[in-house]
Amino acid sequence: MVSSLDMLTALCGSLGALPLGGGVALGLLLAGATGSVAHCVPMCGGFVLGQVADRMAQLPAARLCEWRRLSTGALLPYHLGRLTTYAGLGAAAGSFGAALRLAPWLSRASSILLLVAALLFLAQALRRLAPRLAAGLPALDRAPAGWNRLVVLATRRLDRTNARGGYLLGVALGFLPCGFLYAALAAAAATAHPAMGAVAMAAFGLGTVPALMAVGIAGHAVAQRWRRGIGMMAPAVMLLNAALLVLLALRGFTALA
Repeated sequence: MVSSLDMLTALCGSLGALPLGGGVALGLLLAGATGSVAHCVPMCGGFVLGQVADRMAQLPAARLCEWRRLSTGALLPYHLGRLTTYAGLGAAAGSFGAALRLAPWLSRASSILLLVAALLFLAQALRRLAPRLAAGLPALDRAPAGWNRLVVLATRRLDRTNARGGYLLGVALGFLPCGFLYAALAAAAATAHPAMGAVAMAAFGLGTVPALMAVGIAGHAVAQRWRRGIGMMAPAVMLLNAALLVLLALRGFTALA
């Protein structure tokens, strides 16, 4: 019988055979889909529920129906705003990676960035699998107070009850720092191409959408039950992603040898 470890190794090998940009994008999509359940729901669920409550309060009783509840809870403009920011950050990260590769002494920059991303995803997995062991790791989810104030100032006048306000809120909140996002950006930078970096980060953002939509539509109570089930997969996918990035990095080192 094939063991789980054998299956994981085979899957990593298959993904590692993909072109660098495709492998990174697929890995970030999977990481976003599972990691968001354990990471994004607790951090961003309040933003989602606040918008849904504000929008529902604006609807006349005569217009309240199941379709309205679903469309309001989906918060498509808000998620589109987040994806816009993530794609922009990915393009900037890809440009940064490309600039690094121009330096003759940094020809291995992409592989080094992949290893950095792998370490960050490994740290995210350790925080869930071995909290005591990960207690000494730096807290990457805490933004400087000045940054938080800047985000508050940028969003406090937005009308979250309409599509424009929801979109701009998503754009602004996409800049909120977290270790999960840093890992994805390091992987996007490794593509060393603005377009591929944007695609990779857009894939990451798309992966985070279903969990946050579930919060908006079903509420925290149902989402919490879903989180307990799928959240158990998150560390495994983080480890898979770290292994994939290491494989891609080693392939890059070998090609330059």
